[in-house]
Amino acid sequence: MSESQDPPSVVAPAPESPSVKKRSFVESALSELGLISLWESTVDIKLLCAQRFVRMLGYGVSTLILVAYLDALGNRKTEIGLFMTLTLAGDICISFFLTLFADALGRKATLALGALLMAGSGIVFACFGTYWILLVAAIVGVISPNGNEIGPFRAIEESIVAQLTVPGNRSDIYAWYSLFGLAGAAFGLMICGWVLQLLTEVLHWDLLSSYRAIYVIYAAIGLLKLCLTLLLSRSVEAEKKQQQAPRTPGREDESTPLLNNHTRNDEQGTLTVVTPKRGLRALLPDIKKDSASVVSILCLLFALDAFGTGVNPLSWITYYFQWRFNIEKGQLGSIFFVTQILAAMSMIVASSIAKRLGNVKTMVLTHLPSQVFRALIGVPNDMHIALLFCIINASTASMDTAPRSAFLATIILPEERTAVMGTLNVVKTTASSLGPIITGVLVDHDLYWVSFVASGSLKALYDVGILIFFRHKEKEREKSERDRIQRQEEESRGVTHEERPNESS
Repeated sequence: MSESQDPPSVVAPAPESPSVKKRSFVESALSELGLISLWESTVDIKLLCAQRFVRMLGYGVSTLILVAYLDALGNRKTEIGLFMTLTLAGDICISFFLTLFADALGRKATLALGALLMAGSGIVFACFGTYWILLVAAIVGVISPNGNEIGPFRAIEESIVAQLTVPGNRSDIYAWYSLFGLAGAAFGLMICGWVLQLLTEVLHWDLLSSYRAIYVIYAAIGLLKLCLTLLLSRSVEAEKKQQQAPRTPGREDESTPLLNNHTRNDEQGTLTVVTPKRGLRALLPDIKKDSASVVSILCLLFALDAFGTGVNPLSWITYYFQWRFNIEKGQLGSIFFVTQILAAMSMIVASSIAKRLGNVKTMVLTHLPSQVFRALIGVPNDMHIALLFCIINASTASMDTAPRSAFLATIILPEERTAVMGTLNVVKTTASSLGPIITGVLVDHDLYWVSFVASGSLKALYDVGILIFFRHKEKEREKSERDRIQRQEEESRGVTHEERPNESS
């Protein structure tokens, strides 16, 4: 006799536990802040963020005292402005050479060389006081006159980040990369201020000896950066460099190109035989003609922004508050520590905004209002109002940094990134090098406030230009990059060009 079976009972789903909801909320918050993207990134990305923190720590340490150190050595304000201008001009040549050949010579080796030069310049500043010796050390080594990035570091590192990060996570990674930089500068400013106060007021060192002790710390920071650079893997090298790994003689197979030529897919998937370049030309990057117009406009706009920054760099701003309001160095370091930390925190907010509005609109909406307050810093006679304008400006001026890096990574073709970003840095450095000497002349004529107004106005004009020229260009390049990645995935699965579905259907 067969047993009767009861119909299966329907079990009502259990109510979602509060812990599940909590985990979902936490994950959403971490994703919004970009922490999940950072956590899932490669070890090389984390090392680059650590390098950025350490390098900007050194720049912060140096920036607070650079003008004061040169002033204590007996140099006039105009000579100090000329020193900063010549430093930036010399950096143009160093940066252009290193970034132009970085992909061919090796990105890791270039970063290591820069770290050694950074340490060497700190030693020279600690041991010598002659104007021209310090100038050579500032040019050949890495001494930042404006507290911002100089040298080839940033262009190379941002190119590596773009290579090792999927497009959807770039904004988050660039935000944290930039945040580490501002946090490092903030701690450098604070450490410098309080160490100086300790040396001069507690240990009763004279001012010049205290300044030179700071540059010994700067040199040690350069050596720490060198150690972090040596930990990077081969993955940071350009794809072309990675493919040049030595082969065992006689082991060539059917995939080895005939006559040492290479094949390359164009945008339509057609294979083209490319003859490799020889000699010095082999070190030069390939820049397509289609990119020339985009790069030209970017160079013009970035030069405008950099010139505005150069007219009123951070080292002059810190000196302004010392000169105008006689603020103690420890307090001054703490004030600018707060401004830099606020600027670092604002970058995460900017990354969240960029996910909704896009990189270009975020760049303009966050950067433009801050320039109004920058222009007003030199107007008030009251220290508290001037500091308020400075803090508002500092806390919002860097919000465009991460979206701008993500925008550049999208707008520039992968094989051109290091060279183009290096070129943009050279253009920015060239433009900013014209500013400090102008500021020095203005200060000597008691027109400090004019530098603030000029700086804010020029940088606001840059924002308007970015919005006009690139409001729609970014979306076009994003679609082109998605199509390129899709083609690469199809090719890796063995899907030929003829087998792809017709995209127009």
